[in-house]
Amino acid sequence: MFVDGIEEVSENGIKGYYTFKKNESFYKGHFKNNPITPGVILTECMAQIGLVCLGIYLLKDELKQTTNPKIALTSHQMDFYLPVLPEERVTVISEKQVFRFHKLKCKVKLLNSKGELVARGDIAGMLMIK
Repeated sequence: MFVDGIEEVSENGIKGYYTFKKNESFYKGHFKNNPITPGVILTECMAQIGLVCLGIYLLKDELKQTTNPKIALTSHQMDFYLPVLPEERVTVISEKQVFRFHKLKCKVKLLNSKGELVARGDIAGMLMIK
């Protein structure tokens, strides 16, 4: 949902991007006549690229054997520094910290189109495969 593309991916991390569309529903109430992307949406973007996409890459062989994997965010801690406006492209850079028993923990950062740090933190989650 908040992934337009992946630029780099390896066993150690991932780099991807997303451009927030001006007609996204969350801009209607955040804030009137001055739309700013909510922090929870920025966190979700960071989790989708930095955790889910990386997790899919790390478990790609196991995922070939299942049709219904489950993904759960287990924890996150974020610091926010700059706003993200509609039509702004952001880049997520994620560095794997721990990957054991399908649990992945990453250090992530979000950069704006100027390369400035928008947010950073830690995100962890699990991928359940049946």
